[in-house]
Amino acid sequence: MEKKQIESLQDKAKEIRRELSTMLYLAGSGHWGSSLGLSDVLTVLFFGGILKYNPKKPDWKDRDRFILSNGHIAPLFYSILDEAGFFGDKKALLRRTGSPLQGHPSHLHLEAVETSTGPLGQGVGVAVGKAIALKMKKINSRVFCVLSDGELEEGSSWEAIASAGKYQLDNLIYILDRNHLQISGSTEEVSNLGNLALRFRDLGWEVYEVNGHDLAKILKVLNSINSKNKKPKLIIAKTIMGKGVKFIENDYHYHGRAPNEKEYLAAMELLK
Repeated sequence: MEKKQIESLQDKAKEIRRELSTMLYLAGSGHWGSSLGLSDVLTVLFFGGILKYNPKKPDWKDRDRFILSNGHIAPLFYSILDEAGFFGDKKALLRRTGSPLQGHPSHLHLEAVETSTGPLGQGVGVAVGKAIALKMKKINSRVFCVLSDGELEEGSSWEAIASAGKYQLDNLIYILDRNHLQISGSTEEVSNLGNLALRFRDLGWEVYEVNGHDLAKILKVLNSINSKNKKPKLIIAKTIMGKGVKFIENDYHYHGRAPNEKEYLAAMELLK
């Protein structure tokens, strides 16, 4: 792994944090904390040579399917898509009437969005269905699904997880944002999730754990995944909500709010 590649990814992750912060500030609403927290993971996934996609043909048959189940971090997703070339010269404001950049990803508004998400747990199940469909059609592509730890409180999530193990979906990869926080506090206080690695393994999954801010280690894990062992994969990315903006790190109050002018200007100084 070349040092230059990691440095390039680090620079891109910082630029993406600046872009999503600006997007949220201009909108005056949205989810800042978790968008910042997953910036490193999504940067590696999209720009580290892992995910197969074609920005000129979003519906390319052989693309890897990417589903953002925790759709509230749409500002991060849109910033990633912009950097990846899906938007071209099109400029749009987040959360404006008629804008393709809705508060949660919408396939109706933006073709690059694989499936519309918003209700937590929804994308978890859709990803299983898409992985099954790819196998039925004999398409050699993978399904990557990013999800939050809070949405594992949904019963439907565990139905999907159990099904993936049963059907041996080795073309399915979940990336779990494990920041231990949700809109009303810590996941331990709201609903104790227990040992997630053991729970997934018990249901037939292969589990990896990684520091969600160490880009070299994230890339190494994503490159090491065995797609032919008849097991779906879970990557537990240990992240910090608000990563990069020190004064909001690990503060759940910033789960569902945008920066005001003072916070925005301070954040942009930190993200230089």
